[in-house]
Amino acid sequence: MTASRDTSPASEIELLEERPVTRDLDALDRLETFLYLIPVMGVLPSMWAIYRRQRDKRQLAVCRLSILLAFIWLTTYMSLNVGADISGSSAIGFRLLFLNGLATSTYFMTSLWLMMLLWQKKSLRLPGFSNLAERTIRQN
Repeated sequence: MTASRDTSPASEIELLEERPVTRDLDALDRLETFLYLIPVMGVLPSMWAIYRRQRDKRQLAVCRLSILLAFIWLTTYMSLNVGADISGSSAIGFRLLFLNGLATSTYFMTSLWLMMLLWQKKSLRLPGFSNLAERTIRQN
């Protein structure tokens, strides 16, 4: 025996009526901020958020910081790779590649640390880097 569903027009209207949104906007904003802090991949949503300018000041500051950290990492990564490629000595090349791995690990660990701070609802400011990000990546 199957239960029949009420498909009368009155019940369909009830389904289409607007109901108050009960989601936690703070949690949604935090999830969005987690997206900005993902190493390497979070740069694109961060750039899009700064371009669109539809976020609050705190999220835009996190976007700027994410872009700055990724730019510093990418510049360091490329420079050390080129240096390792053109070095004549294999010992120097190995040291440069070691520093490259250290820089990459530092970038990923910094991003994860910022995510943990966000999880704990603490400030996401890095001394020196946050101020540099505010000065260099402007929202004109």
